[in-house]
Amino acid sequence: MAAVPLQLLFYVNGFYLVLYIVASLTMLIYKGQTFSYPGDFLSVDLTLLVIMAIAEVLRLYLGVRGNLAEEDSLLGLSLVMIVGSVFLAVYFLVWQTYVLKTDIILNSVLLVLYGMESILKVSAIAAFNG
Repeated sequence: MAAVPLQLLFYVNGFYLVLYIVASLTMLIYKGQTFSYPGDFLSVDLTLLVIMAIAEVLRLYLGVRGNLAEEDSLLGLSLVMIVGSVFLAVYFLVWQTYVLKTDIILNSVLLVLYGMESILKVSAIAAFNG
């Protein structure tokens, strides 16, 4: 039987991903209009946001599919992909050119979701193998 709490968290994370991407894109447009970006940093931030969106969709797809099919390899791959997602979330939390309070809130929530998801994935993989 698939891990129900993990499946619910995937569902919540999917909705949060849409909110996160729309809010981050809106803030990047705002920052581009309001602040003067040095060099080509705005395009770097935008490119990393697009990469994050694509990686998150793939990570969530693998996680949902792995959980529903009880395939620990897909769930494990989704767990490994969280490392890159955490790095990108930390980039947008700390290292992007301009960090607003909204960025801090959005990325902090995202990091909490990653932590909860990681714990549930490890327990689901253990349950599938045990």
